[in-house]
Amino acid sequence: MSSAISVDDFSQYFIDKVAAVRSSTDVAAEPSFTSCAEGQSLTAFDDISTNDVADAISKLPDKSSAADTLPVFILKQVTDEVAPFLAALFNRSSSTGCFPEVYKTAFISPLVKKPGLDPVDVRSYRPISNLSVVSKLLERLVARQLQRYLQAGNLLPSSQSAYRPFHSTKTAVLRVLS
Repeated sequence: MSSAISVDDFSQYFIDKVAAVRSSTDVAAEPSFTSCAEGQSLTAFDDISTNDVADAISKLPDKSSAADTLPVFILKQVTDEVAPFLAALFNRSSSTGCFPEVYKTAFISPLVKKPGLDPVDVRSYRPISNLSVVSKLLERLVARQLQRYLQAGNLLPSSQSAYRPFHSTKTAVLRVLS
């Protein structure tokens, strides 16, 4: 028996895992939605300014991904030159609802979930997706607007902890226990 896991083994494992999740949710109830408060609607995203882009670039960690053709530390050095072009690209993307295909490409690496798990068992791994820094910038800037809308309209369930500032798994556990 080989002690190495092949690319095909990983691929088949994650294909099967996604198929299992899909089939297990086929019988789930249809989602329910909360009505938006009067006067609260999101019909279009606000324009993203050059300053928004420059600020988001300045907050990036210096770590680059394999998906980046331009390392983050260099992007930070040329922020003033590229921010206007990125702002125009991001605004075009949000106004047309088109997310460029190249930003959907990720380098996926398997990572052992936690120490002590069997490294020759594909179930011991989770996939890590490395996206390009430009796609992450656009995602963060749009997410910020969406978050403001959801909070202003009081549309997030009070029990939701994910993707919310000052909420975590700890606050979720405390809420359940109390």
